[in-house]
Amino acid sequence: MIEIDFQDETESVDEAYIDLIQRVIEFAAGKEKVPAESEVSISFVGNDDIQELNRNYRQKDQPTDVISFAMQELGEGEIEVQNEELPTMLGDIVVSVDKAKEQAEDYGHSLERELGFLALHGFLHLLGYDHIDEADEKEMFARQEEILHEYGLKRT
Repeated sequence: MIEIDFQDETESVDEAYIDLIQRVIEFAAGKEKVPAESEVSISFVGNDDIQELNRNYRQKDQPTDVISFAMQELGEGEIEVQNEELPTMLGDIVVSVDKAKEQAEDYGHSLERELGFLALHGFLHLLGYDHIDEADEKEMFARQEEILHEYGLKRT
């Protein structure tokens, strides 16, 4: 089973939400055939912290809802090293709790649904999905909705 390390820097995320996100990510990992010995970290932060990350890594000086940092992407000059004995670290997902609350209200659904959506969105980015162009966006968002609906986390 995929190992997920949760960090709640806001100290405001209910354990029930963390449990739900754990189950959604495990479900998605199964659907995407992610090796069971994989690891991911999910951090919950406020708008100020995610704005700083967004500014430093994406050159966008504004808060965003979720940012992912994939560990499996190779940078220039890096070589891939495989060690069958070590778990695969997929990367880090950072979710703004402030943005999740705003968006849940704006979209008229539960915070539970929004947090599940954002964590899954970040997870799919770690697996290589993206939405840079229209075709990729359509594929990623369709896969997201498919997983959320199959899991039972629908918009209400």
